[in-house]
Amino acid sequence: MQPALPVSQQIKRLLDEHPNTEVEVIVHLESEQPRLKRLSDATGAALQRRRLSLTPRELLPAAYAKKVSRKARQETASTRSLLRTAKSDTLALARIQKIGRSSFESLIKKGLISEVLARMTEPAKKSAARNPAPTPLWSSRAMPLRLKTDELARLEAEVPNLRSVHVNRMLRVPAMREIRMLQLEQEELLSTTWGLRKINALSAWGLTGTKGSGVKIGLLDTGVDAAHPDLQDENGKSKVVGWEEFDSLGRPLGTEPRDSDEHGTHCAGTLVGGHASGRHIGVAPNARVAAALVLDGDKGGTDAQILRGIDWCLEQEVDVISMSLGGLVMDAETPPTYTEAILTCLERGVPVVAAIGNEGAQTSGSPGNDLFALSVGATDPRDRPAGFSGGRTQILRESEYIDRKYLPLPYSKPELSAPGVAVYSCVPKGKWKAFSGTSMATPHVAGAIALLLSATRIRELEDGEDRASLVQDLIVGSVEDLGESGQDHRHGFGRLDVLQAIDFARERGYA
Repeated sequence: MQPALPVSQQIKRLLDEHPNTEVEVIVHLESEQPRLKRLSDATGAALQRRRLSLTPRELLPAAYAKKVSRKARQETASTRSLLRTAKSDTLALARIQKIGRSSFESLIKKGLISEVLARMTEPAKKSAARNPAPTPLWSSRAMPLRLKTDELARLEAEVPNLRSVHVNRMLRVPAMREIRMLQLEQEELLSTTWGLRKINALSAWGLTGTKGSGVKIGLLDTGVDAAHPDLQDENGKSKVVGWEEFDSLGRPLGTEPRDSDEHGTHCAGTLVGGHASGRHIGVAPNARVAAALVLDGDKGGTDAQILRGIDWCLEQEVDVISMSLGGLVMDAETPPTYTEAILTCLERGVPVVAAIGNEGAQTSGSPGNDLFALSVGATDPRDRPAGFSGGRTQILRESEYIDRKYLPLPYSKPELSAPGVAVYSCVPKGKWKAFSGTSMATPHVAGAIALLLSATRIRELEDGEDRASLVQDLIVGSVEDLGESGQDHRHGFGRLDVLQAIDFARERGYA
């Protein structure tokens, strides 16, 4: 979203907070892409309609009709979707990358940015990074830099089209504590976790005969133990088919797959795990994972690492991105770099599923609280919201994506909830544990999207923003309606039900 403070005030605040020291920042340039400008009226109007929806079924997409033009289908669905009314021509990945990088081409060859990169490159040559200097984060039109005080003071005058500059935040791995497996599972569920049963994953397998085959999920987390027995397919090959690790400035390190904690492997198990433990743990066990280490278990990770991970996921041609991470944000506005990166994902037809955070009611974490993220809260086996699960109303006061006539514009988070209490899954070294958190709820939703895609012809029938919006509308519109009428801060619109999502998709002609 558009930052609340003018750039000059952003820089003044940074100078006040970091006197006489170097500071890692993310420099974000103005977007000149017509595709993002087209979102203006459609998004504002659609958000206002969503706020008044009293049931998730009002969000479901219109039926697919082969003889009806795409434009006509968009107009039919315009009252339900945030993005489909703003459809622009789908761009090839290479073209999107070129657009995102082009704005920095002249900046990195001369002037202040060139000076800074030259200074940063020399010591970086001695590090493990394969590329000694940081490069533009193309999906968000941003670049991480390490600036001295005088360089920061010169930034606005020397960098044209500067939209925002903010600290390259350090995000910690979400806190986890091992808990006992629920008595419910010990006594009643001998073949699966309670979460898979609650979202009707096994019924979806039986109905469709598929378990996520042909779908690739991007996982941005603490890494993954690719050799874990629950992450091997029936032929003994790892389900982790892509891997990268990034440093704090988003530079690739070229390491072998590893988990710096337990968090990433646990989330991977909920996404695609098998039944090596004697019970099914993965929502989409036949899907594959492209995993990037963007959070170190000891040190955490930065915005630049996560934003670079989003770039990398798109380059890996994933179908959905799962991010069980975030940083607490108490300001009304959220970092604009994530907004642009998520919009780039949606343009490619890739929904971004993100945890809303574990700080309790009336809090939220970024990027999960971004307007365009599909954010997830956590529920327990009785469909009660977990006490730690976040959610609140965000308020947009300024935005280049929303027409001013709709501002200020409130929007609620999360969109939906999923099992996130005592979730049993795999951890490194061939072990299994039960953890709680919105981190555990998020891969249930991303895995459900993998099931939906493998069980339907959505990828054949729709592309770009149409596909991303269709998937999100089906997932949110099919939830089990809980809590208050309509969307609330605890359940969102309701608890995930992948079987209903597939049923609605088939009933509307997307099978």
